[in-house]
Amino acid sequence: MGTSRLYTLVLVLQPQQVLLGMKKRGFGAGRWNGFGGKVEEGETIEDAAKRELQEESGLTVDTLTKMGHIVFEFVGEPELMDVHIFCTDSIHGTPTESDEMRPRWFPLDQIPFADMWPDDHYWFPLLLQKKRFHGYFLFQGHDTIVHYTLREVDHM
Repeated sequence: MGTSRLYTLVLVLQPQQVLLGMKKRGFGAGRWNGFGGKVEEGETIEDAAKRELQEESGLTVDTLTKMGHIVFEFVGEPELMDVHIFCTDSIHGTPTESDEMRPRWFPLDQIPFADMWPDDHYWFPLLLQKKRFHGYFLFQGHDTIVHYTLREVDHM
């Protein structure tokens, strides 16, 4: 294992629906995902999450709830992705397409797992049940999970 870099991911949950964004370019392009990205120098993890949500969807939030922490490793890549996952149900504004993401609401029974990262299938149900979790996923390429661990935790 090498060094790690901090990332954020924000899921906007409303009763019976979740807001996802179609990644238009860069890492994860062509997949539905939450909103997030790298934590910049001097930024708190939560401030970075709020900034990324605003940049990618046009939405602002007052509060975020930390729900998960997952470390991703990709075979052959020296840097681990240390991802802190938040959710919110209280947003300001209307989701707006950005250069990077095209937002869309999905009913909770129609989440497009086939067009998301393979790991989402494992941890997303915990998030929807308001359960907190820690995990680790080892990927071969971007489509194959070689190994993973995932457990519920009492608090973050």
